[in-house]
Amino acid sequence: MKYKILIAIILFVFINACSKDEPVNNNDDTPNNTINKSLNRQATGSSANDLLSDDTFTNMIIELVYVEGLEPTQTAIDNFVLFLTNRTYKPDGIIIEKRAIPSPGKDVYSIEDIADIEKEQRKYYNTTDKIAVWAYFSDGKSDKDSEANNTVVLGTAYWNTSFVIYEETIKNLSNSPLEPSRSLLETTVINHEFGHIFGLTNLGTNLQSNHEDEDHPKHCNVENCLMYWATESAVNISNMANMSSAPQLDSQCLADLKANGGK
Repeated sequence: MKYKILIAIILFVFINACSKDEPVNNNDDTPNNTINKSLNRQATGSSANDLLSDDTFTNMIIELVYVEGLEPTQTAIDNFVLFLTNRTYKPDGIIIEKRAIPSPGKDVYSIEDIADIEKEQRKYYNTTDKIAVWAYFSDGKSDKDSEANNTVVLGTAYWNTSFVIYEETIKNLSNSPLEPSRSLLETTVINHEFGHIFGLTNLGTNLQSNHEDEDHPKHCNVENCLMYWATESAVNISNMANMSSAPQLDSQCLADLKANGGK
């Protein structure tokens, strides 16, 4: 059943986690490497320069994991790769590793639940020259959804290389009259969340101009920017139905990324 909502917001959560270093098999081209998992469990935005530049990491792997039956559209995946390619210096390429997992069996997930799923399921971590990103497409809904406040969470960036997309919620808000296509909504949410991982806005990537929204911190104050707080609001859903492409980063956000090593 579709959620009856007036407004939908993207919620981003910062989790500063300390974890014990663990030797693991990275399932990478260097399978015997000892990997420090804690390097992929830092504050959101703290790895922005590593993701944007080729100073340390010359390629990137996106571990795209989805609950069975909730695979994101290929169009959204292609748009995501293009978004990364246009903003980052990764001369050795960007790789997508996609796979399905069974449902964890819950209707509602806290961000701690999502982090626990990652800890259990994640295979790829940073190596000498490859930075790894975990992208999880979940069933159920976020525990931050609130009928009282008429809000619903579509995605969350919660560590430096980790984000979750509430794919079941997105399916319920797309592909109907006066709603955007599923691929358009997916693209918008995925790119917005990765914008936070890129350190936008003022979240690890320094501002080159004063464009942080005072009323909605860590978001851009330009209304047509991808990083505007209400990019996915239900108030704007009918407008998105007439859009052919997702919102783009405005010139001020682009300037911030370029100053932090991006294109």
